[in-house]
Amino acid sequence: MSTTNLPEAPVTGLSAVQVAERVSAGRTNEYRERTSRSAAQILRANVFTIFNGILGVALVLVLALGHWADALFGFVLLLNTATGTLAEIRAKRALDRLAVLETPRAVVLRDGAEKEVTVGEVVIDDVVRLSAGQQVPADGEVITSDGLEIDESILTGESRPVRPESGAQVMSGTTVTAGTGLFRTTAVGGDAYAHRLAREARRYSLVVSELQAGTNRVLHWISWAIVPVALVLMWSQLRLSGSISEAWSSGAWRHAVVAGIAGVVSMVPQGLVLLTSVNFATASLALARRNVLVQELPAVEVLARVDTLCLDKTGTITTGRIRLGEILGADGGQAPPDMLSALAVLSTVGDANTTADAIREGLREPEHLGEQGMKKALTAAGEGDPGRIESVPFSSRRKWSAFSDNASETTWVLGAPEIVLANHSEPVLERARQIAARGVRVVALARSNSTWTLAPGEDEPQLPESLEAAGIIVLIEEIRPDAEETLAYFRLQGVEAKVISGDSPETVAAVARQAGVTAPDGGELVVLDARTLPAGSGSGQETDEDLERLADAVEGASVLGRVTPEQKRALVRALKSHGHVVAMTGDGVNDALALKDADLGIAMGNGAPATKAVARLVLLKGQFSALPGVVAEGRRVMANTERIASLFLAKTIYASLIAVVVAATAVAYPFLPRQLTVVSSLTIGIPAFVLAMAPSSQRYRKGFLGRVLSLCVPAGIMAGTVTLATYLWLTLTHAPRAQVTTATTLVLITCGLWLLTLTARPLTSWRLGLVVLMGSIVLLGVVAPPVRAFFLLAWPTPGVWWVILLMACLAIVGIELVHFVRRRIVRDRS
Repeated sequence: MSTTNLPEAPVTGLSAVQVAERVSAGRTNEYRERTSRSAAQILRANVFTIFNGILGVALVLVLALGHWADALFGFVLLLNTATGTLAEIRAKRALDRLAVLETPRAVVLRDGAEKEVTVGEVVIDDVVRLSAGQQVPADGEVITSDGLEIDESILTGESRPVRPESGAQVMSGTTVTAGTGLFRTTAVGGDAYAHRLAREARRYSLVVSELQAGTNRVLHWISWAIVPVALVLMWSQLRLSGSISEAWSSGAWRHAVVAGIAGVVSMVPQGLVLLTSVNFATASLALARRNVLVQELPAVEVLARVDTLCLDKTGTITTGRIRLGEILGADGGQAPPDMLSALAVLSTVGDANTTADAIREGLREPEHLGEQGMKKALTAAGEGDPGRIESVPFSSRRKWSAFSDNASETTWVLGAPEIVLANHSEPVLERARQIAARGVRVVALARSNSTWTLAPGEDEPQLPESLEAAGIIVLIEEIRPDAEETLAYFRLQGVEAKVISGDSPETVAAVARQAGVTAPDGGELVVLDARTLPAGSGSGQETDEDLERLADAVEGASVLGRVTPEQKRALVRALKSHGHVVAMTGDGVNDALALKDADLGIAMGNGAPATKAVARLVLLKGQFSALPGVVAEGRRVMANTERIASLFLAKTIYASLIAVVVAATAVAYPFLPRQLTVVSSLTIGIPAFVLAMAPSSQRYRKGFLGRVLSLCVPAGIMAGTVTLATYLWLTLTHAPRAQVTTATTLVLITCGLWLLTLTARPLTSWRLGLVVLMGSIVLLGVVAPPVRAFFLLAWPTPGVWWVILLMACLAIVGIELVHFVRRRIVRDRS
């Protein structure tokens, strides 16, 4: 027995002609929006970079001059471009797949008959039927409601379902949890609320990475210096032949161009961007095996830097379901057996709803009836007389359900305490209110020796007379089983957790305490009602002063209730304005804007598609326990990227120093591009790739760029100085050109390998083996005549071997001294 609000006239819906008119006018629910950059734009942005332009021109010149062996650096150029392009296109496609609505089809009433259509085929003014489990496809106004209940948590964060009556507004993206109804659409497609809220979140954006930001800053500096140095170097090589005209007529200009290209190629840290991307990609693959989807590669780094974790309550800390907490008798003690049996029957009366489901599942637990007890209670209720039980299903209008046992002449009623216990059991009602104030849901059970009645001329049942309180049922939100352990982990890492929700502050605080959330100082939780926050917060037009006041207001708070979607976003921005690195978790469309503005947005796997597409990380199985693994991968990425950045940038420093000195002194450039390729590959490229994959548990430390520069600059200057000294020594002693090139190449490789030992420390067995392997390959290349011939090297004479040994030892001592001084300075600053 339920209630239906009937319209004044029969509802027939739109006619076929009216639907066709609206379709031709474009007033349909179809909604697609592209991200702001196309694949072609992403490709152009990655191809047409400064370094790609420099290396591309260098590659064309080398090939045009016929020096094919010196074009090896072209492979790295192609790899860098392909890796960057594919990473961004992957992020773009994730946004293009954004779908706010999860229900693919809807039932509409047209020409007086129901018809199933796709969600996109719904038009403005359509009459749509809603049923339990469906998602509302557009905004509209309720026409009829038959026990209709709608969960709006995906939009508002409020976990309690609403019960719209005729004339009430319903929003797209919400879910029907119980009952049925009809509504007429008033906003479709891009005008619908869920689409409007998600539209800004759709816009293309990339996560801010400290590693990439630091690397890009250095690359920007290098880009300003590399072209002038290369031109001066080329000019100095042309002058070696006398005048420029003589160099042109003799063909010496070709060697000058190749020497200039060698200087350019050596100065560009061409593998740094590639290996940084590979490092991120490897981490994302490792996380994928833990059911964590990485939407943007640098996101794995960010969680290792986070100091504030903002958590949405509904669907994030909680599973979105409710479960049976306590069953208390009328005196507050243990519930008697007949009360449990009555609850078993009431949980099966009428259509399914969340409260009945939670009670039914909870009664199956051993501490209550257990599985067998449930079967016995339900069997006994109808045993021998199918007509023994009469029932009234739950109605959102009445807020109660009931059944009457004709054999015992007892009627049991389950419903809202303020309805069921009103004017009957004031002490029990007051106890129910006190329990509800703790932020949990409460329903009351009452009984009577009379049954319900029907008012004259109506079919709406009235509560039985002489109701007596039988007990109180406490329902609590189900906490994710791994939430407490994961929050404890972040607390140990110095990360402050803030629980943010649209629910009442008392409810949010109760859930936060169950999940193990504590104040930063370990004291009592500070709970705020967002309605009391400074004016202007959540307006979308906050000034810097507004954000400053908001940040001050929430700085010590761990729980915030009655937060609107716009306020969530403002909170994230305010915390960031105070220098915090903020991660935001969520599952509803109402979280999308906040996730987008956070340093790291984390979506639950069962969340709204809009939220998952905007998030940088998606926990596919909704497991909080996956987050510590993300932190571990982030630490590995940061530590290893710091190692490889030091290697690449040290090469840039010594290459720049050599180029500047050679240009200033007008001597021949000591290397060819192919020789610098082998130096780079054996001391940087191959070892850096291996080091990038290595595990690391080093905690995040601020100052990535400063630490890198404090090592690579002095170490690079030392390596360049010793290499130049070797070159000048052998040149002044009139050693053959091949001997000079071989000696300087081997000394430079020694500098690179020793710098590798610094960045690889502590030298575990495999890391030491890596250094030894690279050194062995160098010796093998010097010994093998075909390899020497390809790289235009020679077997050193005994005198040259002594020079190489002396200068290599000097380089090792100098680099070790740099490392010692740097370590002391860093330790003193710490």
